[in-house]
Formats: sequence, C-alpha cells, structure tokens
Amino acid sequence: MVTNSDFNFTTNETVILELPFSEHIEELRQRLFHIFWIILFLTCAAFIEVKLLVKILELPVDNVKFFQLSPGEYFVSTVKISFYTGLLFGSPFAIGQIILFLLPGLTKKETKVILPLLVSSVCLFGLGLLFSYYALIPAALNFFLNYSDEVIEPLWSFDQYFEFVLVLFYSTGLAFQIPIIQILLGLLNFVSAQQMLGAWRYVILVSTIIGAILTPSTDPLTQLLLSCAILLLYFSGVGILFLIKN
Repeated sequence: MVTNSDFNFTTNETVILELPFSEHIEELRQRLFHIFWIILFLTCAAFIEVKLLVKILELPVDNVKFFQLSPGEYFVSTVKISFYTGLLFGSPFAIGQIILFLLPGLTKKETKVILPLLVSSVCLFGLGLLFSYYALIPAALNFFLNYSDEVIEPLWSFDQYFEFVLVLFYSTGLAFQIPIIQILLGLLNFVSAQQMLGAWRYVILVSTIIGAILTPSTDPLTQLLLSCAILLLYFSGVGILFLIKN
C-alpha cells in the first residue's frame, strides 16, 4: 500500500534529481553575466583613460606622426583599444569563473593538472605580450622606418598601426602557448615527450619559419630572437612533460 508520505518522498527525490542540471545552468548563466559586466566595466574604465593607452602604444616608435583617414577613425580605434584592454585584463577573472564552475566536477588528479595549466597559460600569454611590446614591435617598426629613411616622411594611419600592433601582440601571445599545448598532448597520450624530443630538427625549421612570419622585419637578429624564444618554450614544455610523466 502506497501512503502519502511515500508519494511525497518519491516526488521530492525526482525534484532532487532534476535540480542539479538546472542549478548548473543557472550558475553558468550567473558566472557569464559576471564576466560580461566585469569586461564591460574594465572597457569603460579603459575608455576613460584611453589617451594614456594610446601614448603607451605609440612608445615603441619615434619620429612618426599619426593621422586619421576619416573623421571617426580615431574614435573607432579608441573604442577597439578600450575593448581589447578590458578583454585582456578581464581574462584572469573570466578564467577564474570558469575554474570555479568546473571545479566541483573535477577529480583531485584532474584538478592538480588543469588548474596549474590554466594559470600557466595566462602567465605565458602575458609574457608573450611583454616580449612582443619590448622586443618584436620596436624591431619591426625600426626596420620599416630605416628602410624608408630619407625617401618618405613617416606619416602613419593610427588605425592601421594599431591593427599591426594587435596582430603582433596576439600572434606572439599564442605562440607562447606552445608548452601548454605540448603538455596537453602528452597527458592525452597523443605524443610522448621522447617523440617531441626526437623531432628537434623539424622544430628548429618550424620555429625559424614562425619567426619569419611573425616578424615583418627582415632583420635576422629579430627573427633569431623569436625563433630562440620558441625553441626555449618548446624544450621547456618537453622537460615539464618528462617531469609530469615520470
């Protein structure tokens, strides 16, 4: 005989089984909402001080006058600068929110691997931006200036200059993710550390090609600098994978 108490227990149990999925969706929605507002706030804050950001972007190059091709070009450029700045400084918060969302569903072993990888990825991307700002961008811009010296007066569109700098920023930041990709491939057993180490000849060739592509300058010193950085990152990834696997 089924009593009311049994029926209530069954009904409540069904609700408990259904609630976790809806709660996860609600939690994800709230975290995405928080990420959106943080990025929007940082974007607005960057827009207020956008002139300072413009001066920082102009520091790597000297003796160049910037102009705008249309009345609203500079305004659009400052909006893009503000947005990318907000996105950049908001990314650690966004990654933190993603970690907090995934953390309850991860095992202890997965947590020990994924959390350091995410933190390392952010740090490496930041190092890539610094490397690009202090090494690659000045070298590339000085090459273009020296190439046209005494022939053409350097008058550059600020929007096109910003696009050029942005490409170098993000391409170098992504190139600095090489150790993270290596470790993930090794942990998933796609490639072993021994196989990565055995392919060092091809890695040297590929790093040289990447160095030539990412540096518009034909200066061999600049290309060699980026190629050496990629090689250092690659062999660091191999070494870390050896330590994790053994």
